[in-house]
Amino acid sequence: MKSSYQVVVIGGGIVGCSLLYHLTLRGWTDVAIIERTELTAGSSWHAAGGFHAINSDTHIAALQKYTIGLYPQVEAESGVSVGLRMTGGIELASTPERMQWLRAELDWHAMMGTQGARVLDVDEIVDLVPIVEPAGLVGGLFDPHEGNLDPHGATHAYAGAARLRGADIVLHNRVLSITRTPDGLWRLDTEQGPVIAEHVVNAAGLWARKVGHMVGVDHPVTPMQHHYLVTESVPEIAALTHVMPAVTDLEGFTYLQREQDGVVLGVYEQNPRHWKTEGADWDFGMVLLPEDIDRISPELAIGFARFPALERAGIKRWVNGAFTFTPDGNPLVGPVRGVRNYWSACGVMAGYSQCAAIGLALSNWIVDGDPGDDVFAMDVARFGDYAANDRFLKDTTAQFYSRRFVIAHPNERLPAGRPLKTTPAYDLLLAEGAHFDATWGLEVPQYFTPGRTDFAEVPTLFRPNAFGFVADEVAAVRGAVGAYETGVYARYEVTGPGAHSWLDRMLAARIPNVGRVRLAPMLHPTGTLVGDLTVSRLEDERFWLVGSYYLQEWHQRWFESHLPSSGVHIANLTDDHLGFAISGPASRELLSRLTDVDVSNEAVPWMSCQSMDIGISRAVVARLSLTGELGYEITVSANQHRSLWLRLAEAGADLGLRPVGDRAIDSLRLEKAYGIWSTEFTQAYTPAMSGLDRFVAFDKGDFIGRDAAIRDRDRGPGRRLVLLEVDALDADASGDEPVWCEGQLVGFVTSGSYGHHVGRSLALAYVDVAVIEERPELAVSVIGERRAARILPEAAYDPQGSRARG
Repeated sequence: MKSSYQVVVIGGGIVGCSLLYHLTLRGWTDVAIIERTELTAGSSWHAAGGFHAINSDTHIAALQKYTIGLYPQVEAESGVSVGLRMTGGIELASTPERMQWLRAELDWHAMMGTQGARVLDVDEIVDLVPIVEPAGLVGGLFDPHEGNLDPHGATHAYAGAARLRGADIVLHNRVLSITRTPDGLWRLDTEQGPVIAEHVVNAAGLWARKVGHMVGVDHPVTPMQHHYLVTESVPEIAALTHVMPAVTDLEGFTYLQREQDGVVLGVYEQNPRHWKTEGADWDFGMVLLPEDIDRISPELAIGFARFPALERAGIKRWVNGAFTFTPDGNPLVGPVRGVRNYWSACGVMAGYSQCAAIGLALSNWIVDGDPGDDVFAMDVARFGDYAANDRFLKDTTAQFYSRRFVIAHPNERLPAGRPLKTTPAYDLLLAEGAHFDATWGLEVPQYFTPGRTDFAEVPTLFRPNAFGFVADEVAAVRGAVGAYETGVYARYEVTGPGAHSWLDRMLAARIPNVGRVRLAPMLHPTGTLVGDLTVSRLEDERFWLVGSYYLQEWHQRWFESHLPSSGVHIANLTDDHLGFAISGPASRELLSRLTDVDVSNEAVPWMSCQSMDIGISRAVVARLSLTGELGYEITVSANQHRSLWLRLAEAGADLGLRPVGDRAIDSLRLEKAYGIWSTEFTQAYTPAMSGLDRFVAFDKGDFIGRDAAIRDRDRGPGRRLVLLEVDALDADASGDEPVWCEGQLVGFVTSGSYGHHVGRSLALAYVDVAVIEERPELAVSVIGERRAARILPEAAYDPQGSRARG
């Protein structure tokens, strides 16, 4: 071991070895793994070794496809066999709803460019996997991009290839502590002595939480037990002359893959068990946990019923090993805010599907400062400190584990870890009939059922039974006035003598004058989006930035990485300032009843902001609207939030005031073709693609991403955001559905909903520019069925925008 390295990776599992290899691909060879015992110790050595390309996030799915495709290269470079077997895989459907879901997944495969995926009938399934009991099956889906490998071989292949490129691997050397040196580097005290590093990567697997504690970070990751069994020879499998695909019995919570002439049968039981929430003991070796067969017996019984030949086969061995899980099941990857040059690569549950994905993204991030794609779905910044609470962590990881194969209905609200954070008016909104979902731990109203305390929404792939309540909320906003709680917005105050010049550099829009508000894209140096913020100038050097609540950690990391040493101060006001957005033709009348200030169109013009008394509260009122109606965002101190709602409710009773939730807002904004972050606007898209270029001041002074954005604008993007009308029947597009033109894939939906006021099913989608210009008849896949669609040349409601400006 040398005395110093540019990068030290802690942990020699498949993820750490992949990252080491990818760093050497980028030309960084002064890099090392420091491993406590042996490579693969922890989870890698006992994994079943299965892999797949499918993922609920399209960007992560593309990276998983990259992972699978890289194995032959790593094997060739290292000379170590990875034992790659591209068997393909079958997902079984035992209900009509599951079959519908699989048909939708088939379209998703097409969108991702997966060749060879196809729907199977029951006879085809039995032909491919003769040990499947067909009773109760409806069909299945075959994916050729599944298979399995040798976990030991794959890990050592990555390690060997990295070594050949100049990397070091130091074994039997536990890291004891990590501290800062006076010059800002990292000092790692290890069993073999100290080592200095510019960058430290936590790829410690079962020990990741403990390693994080060494630098003051508490990662929301915890080990859980996971069982599988390996059988002796099964005659029906030994007799096969074709490659048998892996099988996932989605309703049975089991998966199966061939192992020589027997099989591996694994279970995701509905009664999962954690193991050492704080992380494994330091002296824990390559040891399995005692099997707990009684606990998993319900799922085993289903598995043996689905594969009855296994009842006649002997069990060669049981495997109960610990794997790490996060609250949403995705990895924790990237830089941690406030801890410079400390990087996370932990919480990886599907290591053999994602190891190269993480290696590629994180090596790019370390070398270039950018992962190279939209990897927010595995960004460590998608969680806040709240997620590391032990009870929250155990509840949410158990929920994810038990739902591993359960259909995720778009209208389903999961209960684990809730309620955690609530606004001061939570109980008042609950009394109004609010039904909540959680966003970054905060309870956010989705819709209201006034007078219906007995209402229960049924999870479904189709339009839910709450559809009518949402329609009523939309009608209130379009015809009278609605109130939307703005706790879901994050709010930052920027002050100091350098505030204006700093924001002028950070934001792509022109900075507004005092008393004005502006929509302001924020860009990466590559020209892609980092945020779609609103900036309000309250005083000459005092500004409010408003963005998405769940992006607080992500945006603060970005802000802080660009702050000058002095002259600018940024404070997160999110938990201290809350309010309501009132919207609708009666909103000005409602506002006027609560203040003595003139709120006429001349006194409070469109896109303006000012302080005023509202009721008995001092508020900042900004005139803007996400609904397309006349509207105002009223923000007060959090301790006056309840008072604000009570005053609004009293003053608006005879005006038809109604509280509205996220679903109504979605319907309203889609009628106006307004995009939002996480769907239409992400770090994968540019201003020219998304239409946000109309808010970019290309002719102002230099700002981050300006040159790249100009190049993209002048070159012209291949796809642009458009509004579609879809001939839907009983279901609407919701996002990630393919868009077709004469059988060819020409785009994808970002979000969709029913436009209750215009009476049409709407969707925003990125579509090929050539197709947009021709405007032919299109089709959108909605739950596996293609529905006719067409591009709307303008917003479906009030395209001139006169309602909001009136």
